[in-house]
Amino acid sequence: MARPEMLKLPEVLDEIGMSRAAFYRMRARGLAPRIRKLPNGQVRVSRADLDAWWESCGDPAA
Repeated sequence: MARPEMLKLPEVLDEIGMSRAAFYRMRARGLAPRIRKLPNGQVRVSRADLDAWWESCGDPAA
């Protein structure tokens, strides 16, 4: 079974066009994609979680 693609936080921020501070504000409100913290303190976001988050951000009327 293939491992899921894990993105570094700067890659995620670049893709969604958001600053680190804005991302963490959204995270504090429970509105950001799920992150995984590595033992060394680095943060990763799975491609599947990011894609699901993007889908949830869509306009329901569209």
